[in-house]
Amino acid sequence: MIRLFALLMGALFGAGLYVAGMTDPAKVQSFLDITGHWDPSLIFVMGAGIPVAAMGYWLMRSRGETLLHQPLLDLTASAIDRPLVMGSVLFGLGWGLGGFCPGPGLASLLLQPTTAGMFVLAMVVGMLGHDRLIKS
Repeated sequence: MIRLFALLMGALFGAGLYVAGMTDPAKVQSFLDITGHWDPSLIFVMGAGIPVAAMGYWLMRSRGETLLHQPLLDLTASAIDRPLVMGSVLFGLGWGLGGFCPGPGLASLLLQPTTAGMFVLAMVVGMLGHDRLIKS
C-alpha cells in the first residue's frame, strides 16, 4: 500500500513539475539568467510550493508520524559544513548547466528521453561515485 501511494504521489509531483514548466530546461535556464532574458515565472512555483510543503510538514510534526503511520525523518542537523556547501555548489552547477534538477529530470524521461536520459545517467553516475568515495 505504501509503495502504491508513493507511486501515485510521485506521479502527481511529476505532473505538477510539468504543468509548472520545471521540465523545460530552457525555462529553468531563463530563470537562472538574471543578466539576460530573465524569466521570473518559476518564483511563483516556489512561492506556491513552499507554503504548502511547510503546512504539510507542520501537520506531520504535530502528529508525530506521516499520514501512512510511518516515522518522520530527523531533520534537526543544522551544521553548515564542507560536504553541504560542496553538494550545494554541485547541485547548482548541474541545475544551471543541464536545466534539470533530480525531480524534473526523472519527470522528463517520458517527454524528453534523450536529453533527460543523459542528465539522469550523469546524475546516477555521480551518486554512485559519491557513494564509492564516501565508503572508501
